[in-house]
Amino acid sequence: MKEIILINLSGPDQSGVTSSVTAILAKHGVNILDIGQAVIHNALALGILAEFSDNDSWPALKEVLFRANELGFQSRFSPVSADSYQEWVADKGKDRHIVTLLARKITAEHISRVSSIIAQYNLNIDNISRLSGRVGIDSEESNKSCVELSIRGESTDLADLKAKFLEISSELELDIAVQKDDMYRRTRRLVCFDMDSTLIEAEVIDELAIEAGIGDQVAEITEQAMQGKIDFDESFRRRVALLKGLDESVLERVAERLKLTEGAEQLLHMLNTLGYKTAILSGGFTYFARHLQKKLKIDYVHANELDIQDGKVTGEVKGVIVNGERKAELLKEIAHHEGIKLDQVIAVGDGANDLPMLSIAGLGIAFRAKPLVRESAKHAISNLGLDAILYLIGMRDRDESPFQPK
Repeated sequence: MKEIILINLSGPDQSGVTSSVTAILAKHGVNILDIGQAVIHNALALGILAEFSDNDSWPALKEVLFRANELGFQSRFSPVSADSYQEWVADKGKDRHIVTLLARKITAEHISRVSSIIAQYNLNIDNISRLSGRVGIDSEESNKSCVELSIRGESTDLADLKAKFLEISSELELDIAVQKDDMYRRTRRLVCFDMDSTLIEAEVIDELAIEAGIGDQVAEITEQAMQGKIDFDESFRRRVALLKGLDESVLERVAERLKLTEGAEQLLHMLNTLGYKTAILSGGFTYFARHLQKKLKIDYVHANELDIQDGKVTGEVKGVIVNGERKAELLKEIAHHEGIKLDQVIAVGDGANDLPMLSIAGLGIAFRAKPLVRESAKHAISNLGLDAILYLIGMRDRDESPFQPK
């Protein structure tokens, strides 16, 4: 009869621990059913679920015990019953999700509150990993932290779980993303961005209005539109009409002073390095989107064409307005053209007019968004920069290629 033993070893991290222990097990013809190893601050923990075919595990375990003592390790051997093992095997069919925690600093309270909610929904945490880099105690080098939890189980209401996370996220200044752990999470291929207040820290139409001396009027309409209080098309036409007579030279002046959002350059640098396709789908203006396209090496640009005649803004736009529904259509068109499934698309935006594209993308992210948008989107990032999106596709800081802003 076969015997199953769970072997747990813990001690100071050093070279050769795993090889020497498995060499002993190999000599005794042991089958490895599962294995896991982790190192935290030079402390190594190794677990091996071992199957002994001859029902006599002691000779091998005695050798492991002696070798562990030589290495300065503590050992624990736990028999596993056939029923317990079969129950463990059956768990492989349960849903798995990745919970990503994003904050300037991850605290014990963050982990405690999140893990408590996970337990309330009868979900198990299989693994916890730090994706952000190591930082010295007094170092100012990094202002972002990320911890990823792999959870398993059948939650009766995943939407309710996400709602609980949303409740505590503002209180704790913590972003919490929940993604199904499937092949699409690891194979995203297209990222579509809103422009204003997403890739850049301003609403361009507000900046143009300031130049025209009507800043307060336009800003008020913009705010109502972003909160979803008035129809985007109506608000857009009203705002553009107020720009009538603005000199064309103002556009270049405004474009030169636009400030990129925190993490935008690093994110686009990495996406380009990894071969992602990128797009700007904006309710703003093409002139400024093209400016960003050149700077950030973005593949596609779709925005509104501001009508200019005799060097003056006419107060109208050319063609179809890029509103929320049009953004979603454009996202689908680009994905189809590139042969990319919607589950492999990431969409990022901050306003109510971004919700249609956020809802159809595999990973829809409300970035520093208004409450209505944050509550309606599948995921939200409010506390870090755009480069935090790299964590949501499983990247670690150590994976990132060096980047120096121009």
